[in-house]
Amino acid sequence: MKGKKRFRFPLRTAAIIAILSSIVLPTSTYAADENGEDFSLTIMHMNDTHARVEPLANMVTAVKEVRENKPGALLFNAGDVFSGTLYFNQFQGQADLALLNMMDIDAMTFGNHEFDLGSSENGHASLNKFIEGANFPFVSANVDLSADPFAGGRVSSTFTEDAQDSTVYDGMVKEINGEKIGIFGLTTEETLMTSSPGAAKITNYAAEAERAVAAFEDMGVNKIVAISHLGYDSNPSVGNDLMLAEQVDGIDVIVGGHSHTQLNEPTVVTTDENGAAKDPTVIVQAYQYAQYLGELDVNFNEQGVVTGSSGHLIDVTQKQADPEALNTLSAYKSEVDQLSNQETGAVAQKPLTNPRLTDSDVSVRANETELGNLITDAMLTKAQEKMPEVSIAMQNGGGIRAAIDQGPITVGEVITVLPFGNDPAVVQLTGDEIKQILEYSVRLAPEESGGFLQVSGMKFAYDSTKEAGSRVVSMQVKNGEEYVDINPDQTYLVTTNNFTAKGGDGYEVFAQAYAEGRVQDLGEIDWEQFRDYMVEDLNGVVDPVIEGRITDLLGADPAPTEPPAEDPNDETPEDPGTPVTPDPNDDGNDQDENPGDKPQEDPKDDTKPSDEDKDNPDDKDSTPPPGSQNNGGDGSNSGGSIVKVSDDKTSPISSGSKLPKTATNMYTYMLAGAVLLAAGAVLFIFKRKKAKA
Repeated sequence: MKGKKRFRFPLRTAAIIAILSSIVLPTSTYAADENGEDFSLTIMHMNDTHARVEPLANMVTAVKEVRENKPGALLFNAGDVFSGTLYFNQFQGQADLALLNMMDIDAMTFGNHEFDLGSSENGHASLNKFIEGANFPFVSANVDLSADPFAGGRVSSTFTEDAQDSTVYDGMVKEINGEKIGIFGLTTEETLMTSSPGAAKITNYAAEAERAVAAFEDMGVNKIVAISHLGYDSNPSVGNDLMLAEQVDGIDVIVGGHSHTQLNEPTVVTTDENGAAKDPTVIVQAYQYAQYLGELDVNFNEQGVVTGSSGHLIDVTQKQADPEALNTLSAYKSEVDQLSNQETGAVAQKPLTNPRLTDSDVSVRANETELGNLITDAMLTKAQEKMPEVSIAMQNGGGIRAAIDQGPITVGEVITVLPFGNDPAVVQLTGDEIKQILEYSVRLAPEESGGFLQVSGMKFAYDSTKEAGSRVVSMQVKNGEEYVDINPDQTYLVTTNNFTAKGGDGYEVFAQAYAEGRVQDLGEIDWEQFRDYMVEDLNGVVDPVIEGRITDLLGADPAPTEPPAEDPNDETPEDPGTPVTPDPNDDGNDQDENPGDKPQEDPKDDTKPSDEDKDNPDDKDSTPPPGSQNNGGDGSNSGGSIVKVSDDKTSPISSGSKLPKTATNMYTYMLAGAVLLAAGAVLFIFKRKKAKA
């Protein structure tokens, strides 16, 4: 009888375990079967290298390191390889291509600068040579090159599962670990106005994106990547990546370029243009000038919906250059070094200093300078050639980096003065906004500020003894040969570099104008504009002077100004405040872009200027570009973090990462064990009490 009692207790325990196991354990098994395993994809990405060939040797190393750990990683180039340095002037993309071909790129789309030579070459001969020599395919759903006399033969207007190198497709499919990935490209329609597409047709981004998504879905592909050269938050009148994510369903990842935005971690859009919930779209972009390689890890469920993402930027400048790439680069570099010593044809009649308060009583960052006047005159003159109504030019003093010696001016000197390769832009501003900008410019005077503005086409007086924000006493714009007061309510067209136009150096008024689509890229490179002005417009005779454009009253009363006497025999000059709308059909040899204030390689020597001097905190733009403040900016990975982009595009929400299946099963087993342990304890206590009874 005693033996039966001893057997009865383990029997009861076993029965309880069996019952609990039948209830609890299948829960995780069913969940795993229902959800399936997520598919993980790694994407490397680069954009807007702009003929910065030398850092590409470091980029080769970074790409190889990623692929060592993730052999299936894809690599995409989001465009604008062309234009920006002497490497492009001399080799039209071939130097870049020699190093890009060492990276095993999976696909590239066209940037607007890829079309820069369309007018000068009567078609895209250099672009065709670039495509022909590429050991990777190109994708663009909204660019049709088929009518181009050179590149037309490289076009296959299809969505293909068998993409070939040196061919342009609407889209293509890559298979990674048994999963099909649809890939298509888009190029900004601004190219029609700011570059020279010639016979190339560029159509609406949203309509072509919808066509691409439908084509992939018809092919049974539910994981779709857009390689975009629209810009993260660029001009909304022609579309950008945020709008693309909101407007077109079915795009899972947007690999971006054009706006040179530094997204230290991905932006994830989870609502459409009406604010309704949608499947997530992940947006990434890797700044500019081959400084960073982006790395994105994204997870998909069986339905092709993004379930999580994390990404970061790899600082390529911290990598060792690949030895084979360096060897390939050397032949091109030696030729560029020689070219930098060539004379432009312009001659400085005297030394044009670039003073600082450390060695002078005046500074380019606190006072009007001769060199500042020369540069802004070049900006204004060249902007007026394309948009005659532009009336004012502004250049941040921190962007003027060197002096010019007396005598013949070399190409290397020009690039050393303006080493950042910024693109000029035109901004629509009211007179009141101009005053706010000037107040910010002189807020630290007479101390230095990298944001201090050199100007052309206007003059203004301020009083540095007054409180910052209330210093500007007068401001006038040049109208013909006279100056007239700036009307606070009138709109003026102002040209500046795109670093400043996007809000660099903390200019909130410029940032707001950029966010509202009031910034138009001119499609130039600043140092080329500067060189051409001295040669073409000054006939090579360079002799600028101080003109009283910027006056610090230092507590004195301003000199009275009298309106100019009207001459009935003179024609009234055109109103300088009338804005202009560019002709979208203009085929002029324009270019475009918006590089930030980062230096290109100085071909003259090995010393490269920093972004701004480290001892001047006002010089360095540490603020993310307008519209990208929701990206964290700390370079950390987001894990499963989701950023909801609503109408204000800055509303963050948190979403936890999905637990891996192994963690879910472990949790289930622990829960079952706890339940069984509790049941055993109850039975043990019950048995003890019964035995005592």
